Amino acid sequence: MQKQETAVINQAVATLKYARISSRKVKIVADLIRGKDVDEALAIVKFTPKASSEIIEKLLKSAIANAENNHQMKRENLYVAEIYANQGPTLKRIRPAAKGSAVRIRKRTSHITIVLKEKED
Repeated sequence: MQKQETAVINQAVATLKYARISSRKVKIVADLIRGKDVDEALAIVKFTPKASSEIIEKLLKSAIANAENNHQMKRENLYVAEIYANQGPTLKRIRPAAKGSAVRIRKRTSHITIVLKEKED
């Protein structure tokens, strides 16, 4: 029998669940920073005037802290390998409408995940 070698790729993950913002709005900013170095990604997020940029900035800082403290990765070599926003549960609310009827309001939530990896030199 041959021994199979598996390459261990060091990665750090940060996840935010049930964020009170639509995943559609998060994906706009997520597409901007995918594949970028962490310092460049932080700069992009900081100056992007979108609702989700503040949430993503906080989550990105958390992922960087996870990488440095839990996985002993160097900040200079980190980049955003993956970032995605999936749809979470929708909170359904009711708003009164004309003629005694009601209209449903859908307050959407999302689950955001950031995966950081080290660049191979």
